[in-house]
Amino acid sequence: MSSLSCAARRLAALTFLPLFFIASAAMAHKPSDSYLALNVTTAPRQQYVIDGRWDIALRDLDFAIGLDTDGDGKLTWDEVRSRHAEIAAYAMPRLGLAQGCRLRVTRQEIDRHTDGAYTVLVLQGGCNGTTFAIDYKLFADLDAQHRGMASVTLDGIAQSAVLGGDHARFAVDSGEGSSWRQASGYLRHGVWHIWTGYDHILFLLSLLLPAVLAQGWRSASADVLRVVTAFTLAHSITLSLAALQVVSLPSRLVESAIAASVAIAALNNLWPLVQGRRWLAAFGFGLLHGFGFAGVLGDLGLPRSATVLALAAFNIGVELGQLAIVAAFVPLAYAVRGTWAYRQLMVKGGSATIAVLATAWFVERATV
Repeated sequence: MSSLSCAARRLAALTFLPLFFIASAAMAHKPSDSYLALNVTTAPRQQYVIDGRWDIALRDLDFAIGLDTDGDGKLTWDEVRSRHAEIAAYAMPRLGLAQGCRLRVTRQEIDRHTDGAYTVLVLQGGCNGTTFAIDYKLFADLDAQHRGMASVTLDGIAQSAVLGGDHARFAVDSGEGSSWRQASGYLRHGVWHIWTGYDHILFLLSLLLPAVLAQGWRSASADVLRVVTAFTLAHSITLSLAALQVVSLPSRLVESAIAASVAIAALNNLWPLVQGRRWLAAFGFGLLHGFGFAGVLGDLGLPRSATVLALAAFNIGVELGQLAIVAAFVPLAYAVRGTWAYRQLMVKGGSATIAVLATAWFVERATV
C-alpha cells in the first residue's frame, strides 16, 4: 500500500471522526439547557426587586437527583410534585447572586418546551447592593456541556447570556450600549444552538457529503455554496416569520418533521432520488428547520425594546456557527473524496448512521 494511500485513509478517518462523534453524542441525549428569566427593577436606596422564573429540564433533574421513584422510565406529576423541596434545594445553591442579593422559590409549575417537560421555579427576591450578578453552576459537576440561557431585564432593558463552562458569571448593568451587548448575547445564543443542534448539523452534513464529489474544486464548491445558501435563506425566512408570530406551527409537528428531513436527506445518499438539485431539498427542508430555530428563540424570548436587533443577531449567530461547520468539513472532505474510505465509510456508512439515528428521533418525537 502506497504512502499516499495510507495518508488518504488517515485523513478520511480524521474527517469521519467528527461526524461519528456528533452522531454518538446525539444518540446519547439532547444538549442540556435551562432557561432563566429575571425581571429586576430599581427600588429606592439603590435596592433591586427581583421576580422571574427558572425552567429546568425534568430529564436533567432526574439524572441529578433521581425523580423517577418507581423506575419505570416515565415521570408523573405526582413524582415531580413530591420532590419539589428537593428540586429547589438542589437548584438554588447553584444559582449564585451578588453579595446582598437573595432569591427564593415561591412555587413550582410544569411547562413544556420543544424538547420535553420542564419544571418551572417561580422566583422572588431582592438586593441590598448596587450591582446585580449571577454565578451559574447548575449541573457543572455532572455535565460540562450544560448551558443556562439567561435573560435579565433591568429597569426595562433586557440583556442575555449563555452561562456555563468557562463563562459562568454574568454581571448586569444599565450603562450605554445595552442594546448592542444584548445583541451580542443573542448572537452567542445562535452560535451555541447550531453547534449543539445535532439534528440541524446532521441534516447539513447529509447534504454536503455528496456535494464534494462533483468534478473539480470549482464545481464542488459551487454545489456546496448552493446547498448552504438555500438552507440559510429558507430557515432565515421561517425563523423570522415564526419569531415575529406571523406563522405558528405545533412544536411536536415541527420537531418530528425535522427528524424526518434528516432521515430523508441521509437515505437519499444511499438510494439517490434527488441528485443534481440538492439545493432544492436544502431550501424545502430548511423552511422546517427555521421553525425549529424559532422554537429555541421563543424559549429565550425576544426583548420588546430591540426585537429586530435581537432576532437579527440570533440569526447571524446561527449562520456564523453554520459557516464554521462548513469551513471545517468541506476542505477535509474534498481532500479525501476520491478514496474508498470517503465514499464507503463517510458517504454510505455515515449516511446510514444518520438515517438510523434520525428515524429513532422521529419515532420519539412523534409519539412522546
